[in-house]
Amino acid sequence: MKLWAKIFIGLLLGALTGLILGEKAIYLKPLGTIFLNLINMIIVLLILSSMAVGITNIHDPKKLGRVGAKTIGIYLMTTFVAIFTGILLANLFDLGQGLHLHVENIPPAKAPTLSEIIISIIPTNPIASMVNGNILQVIVFAVFLGIAINFSGERGKPLLHVLESLADVMYRLTSLIMSFSPIGVFGIMAWVTGTFGLTLLVPLFIFLGAYYLACLIHMVGVYCLVMLKSVSKLQVRPFLKGMGDAIMMAFSTGSSAATLPVAMHCVQENLGVSKNISSFVLPLGITMNMNGTAIFQAMSAVFVARAYGIPLDLSSYITLTMTATLSAIGTAGVPGSGFIMLSAVLTSLGLPLEGLAILAGIDRLRDMATTVLNILGDAAVTVCIAKQEGELDERQYYHSELVEFKDGTV
Repeated sequence: MKLWAKIFIGLLLGALTGLILGEKAIYLKPLGTIFLNLINMIIVLLILSSMAVGITNIHDPKKLGRVGAKTIGIYLMTTFVAIFTGILLANLFDLGQGLHLHVENIPPAKAPTLSEIIISIIPTNPIASMVNGNILQVIVFAVFLGIAINFSGERGKPLLHVLESLADVMYRLTSLIMSFSPIGVFGIMAWVTGTFGLTLLVPLFIFLGAYYLACLIHMVGVYCLVMLKSVSKLQVRPFLKGMGDAIMMAFSTGSSAATLPVAMHCVQENLGVSKNISSFVLPLGITMNMNGTAIFQAMSAVFVARAYGIPLDLSSYITLTMTATLSAIGTAGVPGSGFIMLSAVLTSLGLPLEGLAILAGIDRLRDMATTVLNILGDAAVTVCIAKQEGELDERQYYHSELVEFKDGTV
């Protein structure tokens, strides 16, 4: 049985068990916690080794700059489109109109400025960054480390061999840990369903439904039709099929960071992306390409404003776009982080933070769709850039599909 099928069965059984046990399902939470701890255990070393090696594999400095510029440019562009989609659907469905919010004191988060974000990504102590799990700083250090190894020539080869060995070991460790994923997913879903139940969907059904629709529109329109079909000239079905394991992992854990090892495995083994491209583009996407979070923050801001009868003018929407972009970039790839950063967006617009209270009830269900969209976006950008750079094995991409190639083979 395929791993994604086992994960899906674990997800369904966990949800059913949670409904039956109710609040007692919290006793199954350690199963999920242990599994997530195992994933978190390998993330820092996996990113450090794989990304540094990925940089060293791009020997041409011009190519490195070109790939980096493409990656960052596409990530920013898709984030702007995501925010626009969220604002459009929030107004289309008139979210929050006539809804009475309960007052609850929630400490605000300071909205980060552009200069603060730029300064914060440069590590003063890379060891401390790894210990604290600051993924963005680890990525920056890995990039500089890979570049320095390239410039060091033969004297840098011993360190490169160590990093290559570490990367291979981490890939193998990822496969071992993933064999326990169905059990971990079962524990997570049992706890979530037992704690929140299904009745929480009733008062917020329109908001949650509109959000899921926005994610679907963004995925189909931006990732599938534009990036894969139009730009990369690739079929969509093999992409979605190849990302099956990562989709189930993202939906069940709600963590982009926890899903990164699985996503990296999927794009390399199932979709045929070279290691040096995937090792550079995917980890960068975990911290920069939070399209699902951007949609949520845009829709939530409109929702809260409508609920309190506060009008939003053009300047408010411009502020919302800029703040949501910076917040999405600065959001950690862990469950619930997008909800925490939402307080920064509301603060920048002068909206009451009490609006967070009612959204807290559906945050876990919202986070599932958010993480799936984030991971698929990272993978689509990786495939698109790999195709443009000639580092996509199309036969491996279409490994289970009948496709006629230019040389006449099928």
